[in-house]
Amino acid sequence: IAAQAKLVYQLNKYYTERCQARKAAIAKTIREVCKVVSDVLKEVEVQEPRFISSLSEIDARYEGLEVISPTEFETLVAQSVDKCSYRDVVKMIADTSEVKLRIRERYVVQITPAFKCTGIWPRSAAQWPMPHIPWPGPNRVAEVKAEGFNLLSKECYSLTGKQSSAESDAWVLQFGEAENRLLMGGCRNKCLWVLKTPGPDWDEACLGDRLNGILLQLISCLQCRRCPHYFLPNLDLFQGKPHSALESAAKQTWRLAREILTNPKSLDKL
Repeated sequence: IAAQAKLVYQLNKYYTERCQARKAAIAKTIREVCKVVSDVLKEVEVQEPRFISSLSEIDARYEGLEVISPTEFETLVAQSVDKCSYRDVVKMIADTSEVKLRIRERYVVQITPAFKCTGIWPRSAAQWPMPHIPWPGPNRVAEVKAEGFNLLSKECYSLTGKQSSAESDAWVLQFGEAENRLLMGGCRNKCLWVLKTPGPDWDEACLGDRLNGILLQLISCLQCRRCPHYFLPNLDLFQGKPHSALESAAKQTWRLAREILTNPKSLDKL
């Protein structure tokens, strides 16, 4: 119990001192980027009336925006961009099959055509949730499925170079809103931030166990060279990745997990 409490203390300290600062910095960047992107999308709407921008601020967060890293973003929009009032700070990235913008020579925004499918659930994810698993409960499952999914017009990299089916080579399923709904409550979101980062298992006092569990599960996936998508288990997120890279990542993750488990203060050195 004492060791677990010490780990929880160190994780909360890491979250407060490191993760919160990173969140604030990323939030500032997002506001700066979204100001430019919003202006770009207004121009797209003028040129193409059928286009509706999905980029909107709701409860201090942006809908239609996926943060991939502190300097790379993906916003669910449609059509390409020819001009905007920020043309001095925005450039199109050439030699790519996707529409990408470089803003202030620092940030990359990928513009992706998409259909928002609210209130329906794809047949390919019909097996979710798995039976006999207590989490998520029926009410949360209903909320998640009500969020629906997004249908993105983009290449599925795991199928590149293969004979793909009619539904997989042009469209990709994305469950951003559904995933956000699952992260609500307990320490799930905090655990995710620490990594970047059912019921009582997600109490604050269990943060250390949950973090170690996720790292060990990641090691298992890396060693097996297979990581099934949560909603689409037949989709392997590691497909096409070099075996040497997966082995190297497994060793690094194991060293990190062992260090955190045996010496919680090692978080101060990360």
